[in-house]
Amino acid sequence: MKTFFKIISSLILLFIASLITYITYLYIQNPVVVSRLGGVIMGNNPGIPEVVKANNTFPVKVATSKSISTQSIESAIQFAEKTDSHALLIFHKNELQLEHYFPEYSKESITSTASMHKSVLAILIGIAIEQGYIESIDQPASDFLSEWSADKRNQITIRQMLQQSSGIDFPEFSFHPLGEWNEMVVGDDVMKITINQLYEKDPDTEFAYNGINPQNLGLILQRATGQRYSNYLSENFWQYLAEKDSYVILDSEENKMPRMFCCLDAIAKDWLRVGILILNKGILDEKRIVSESWIEQMTTPSKLNPNYGFLTWLGIEHQEQRIYNTKSTATAFHSEPFIDNDIIYFDGFGGQRVYIIPSKEIVIVRTGDIKMDWDDAKLPNIISKGIL
Repeated sequence: MKTFFKIISSLILLFIASLITYITYLYIQNPVVVSRLGGVIMGNNPGIPEVVKANNTFPVKVATSKSISTQSIESAIQFAEKTDSHALLIFHKNELQLEHYFPEYSKESITSTASMHKSVLAILIGIAIEQGYIESIDQPASDFLSEWSADKRNQITIRQMLQQSSGIDFPEFSFHPLGEWNEMVVGDDVMKITINQLYEKDPDTEFAYNGINPQNLGLILQRATGQRYSNYLSENFWQYLAEKDSYVILDSEENKMPRMFCCLDAIAKDWLRVGILILNKGILDEKRIVSESWIEQMTTPSKLNPNYGFLTWLGIEHQEQRIYNTKSTATAFHSEPFIDNDIIYFDGFGGQRVYIIPSKEIVIVRTGDIKMDWDDAKLPNIISKGIL
């Protein structure tokens, strides 16, 4: 028996030594990626936070009477609690019916909401078009991305990038710490990965949800306006609605490029305000922030995916396992059809969500721990059924 335990102990020590050697090798190859991956596992940002200033809070009226049944509210809280949520907010008919924070979290808590940022970027593209910085969504992206002007990428339009149908190549998820996907997500030069992706398919032939299109759209926005992304976001959008400063995440001090395909870290109530802006078709507190026609375009189904507009998801056709792209096995689970097929929603990795139901004047925000089995149908259907 002693011999057996010695063998087991030796194998464990050998495994630990091998693991340390491997991590050391990876760190020598790329210390930034390896250290940031370790930091992300510990709950840290995948880069350097840069502030997006808030200024003029849009007030959210708190309800004095219930317009959603107590049973539905309680069911929603129970579901949110079971899925390790941080915040659950429910807004109906211009009033906040629920503002609930779970233990260890409060209205000041900021949760990383990943790809929910994409829908904010889409709004900013609309504002930039209205201001004349961008001619139209059918303008070639290469008018701003000179790196694309001498090859077939010069066929790609801004519209196709907004609809994730550009045909541009993109790195697929990989467990290899030094793979291209991790370089994009936590590396110190995001533009090296995103601007250099190659033409893979003809535009408008395949829907492929990825981070390359929005990241390059953010670069277009910076080049078109001549402003840093965080400044443009603050001055043209965030200052009109937000209660608290938010943060974009830069790749490095040297390059100072925000990750615009993800990583707008903000409090839950400010995400609610973004949802209310969509619900109100571009207006907050009687002030127009973006045109009604742009919100309509953002939330109109694209040719290749009836459940996708401009960097924003729609719930028109039921798909039990919603597919992101053909390179990934990841899907989003919908246990049942949405009760309301006009639903609009921001999809952040692991169940970060803003649901907007225009026909019922509802906005729901859920932030929380990453849940790989998140059920997209649950919260909006629970609330929709409970309207009094």
